[in-house]
Amino acid sequence: MATIRTFSLSLTWHSVISRRTMATSSTNPQPLKGITVVSLEQAVAAPFCTRQLADQGARVIKVERAGVGDFARGYDTRVNGLASHFVWINRSKESLALDLKNPKDHDVLLRLLSRADVLVQNLAPGASARLGLSHEALKGKHPSLISEAGLVSVTGSKEEPAKVGISIADISAGMYAYTNILTALMQRAKDGIGRKIDISMLESMVEWMGFPLYYTYDKAPPPARAGASHAAIYPYGLFETGDGRQVMLGMQNEREWKIFCEKVLHKTELVTDFRFVSNTLRTQNRNDLKNIICESFSTVGAEEVIALLEEAQIANAKVNTMHYVWEHPQLKARERWTQIQTPAGDVPALLPPGFSAEQDASWLRPVPRVGEHNDSILKELGVTETIQKRRLD
Repeated sequence: MATIRTFSLSLTWHSVISRRTMATSSTNPQPLKGITVVSLEQAVAAPFCTRQLADQGARVIKVERAGVGDFARGYDTRVNGLASHFVWINRSKESLALDLKNPKDHDVLLRLLSRADVLVQNLAPGASARLGLSHEALKGKHPSLISEAGLVSVTGSKEEPAKVGISIADISAGMYAYTNILTALMQRAKDGIGRKIDISMLESMVEWMGFPLYYTYDKAPPPARAGASHAAIYPYGLFETGDGRQVMLGMQNEREWKIFCEKVLHKTELVTDFRFVSNTLRTQNRNDLKNIICESFSTVGAEEVIALLEEAQIANAKVNTMHYVWEHPQLKARERWTQIQTPAGDVPALLPPGFSAEQDASWLRPVPRVGEHNDSILKELGVTETIQKRRLD
């Protein structure tokens, strides 16, 4: 049996990385080709992590509940009857449907782990131990084992806090899991030694909350919720234009402030106005400054304002709806769209950040049905007598 390493992640995730030498191929550009990942995953965090690995060529075997699969499959039906979350983070994977309370199915998982490089799991606390999949249980058989953060308090308007519109805690933990897996694989290639890694959603989000955390250093008052604005930088945020639209802009130094006054507002006197001569004063007097900016923008449309900001090289953005993003000209110009297969037909998909448009989009493989790969995986493991009973797709 191959030796295995594990590392643990948030919500009792574990990853197991074997000491086998990574397979490499000079003819295949996929950097993680030859790495096998087994994932007992659900919801967002772990699937988001393993999708990154799959997009880079790793073989990801997604172990799902027999019959129903990952409960995220039922979040909604927006993508031709499939769930939007699921389509987003589960492409390029194989689905193996098992009932892990069934001893035979549990044995299938253990056989699979003997061939795996990585085990990722985000089961409920204590579930991994009950299934014999904790770091402590696995490292005995495989001695080379690698085996709420305050966000809402600074998000929202002055009157009311608000949650972020995406699963930001899951995504942050998933990305830290992904980068730590890559780091562990790189270190293993150097010394052949495994390690345990432990990542939590709390710690991931606290890392991202570093600015407001230090802003309150030594019991200083916290940053005020400022909607789309910034608590400590101004001008920064949404500003209305004469055609009823809004533009987003922001500047971070005195050079940009001077250019903004001269080339965008055409009010050079503001550069030396005592209320606005530093970022601290502009932030303290933001209401006065916002009125001046909006008055200046009230006679022009959003496109003209953006043109002025572009010419002045001031950071800016249109306020886009999701429908607009589907048609975003920059995404089209940079050839960021491809197609992926799903059980409900082909759908558009963005190439992962960092993929060049020249890279082969065939790296991105289909979104699987529940148990779609039971036959092939069980046959690979030499388990043939109950294949038909375990087919649950």
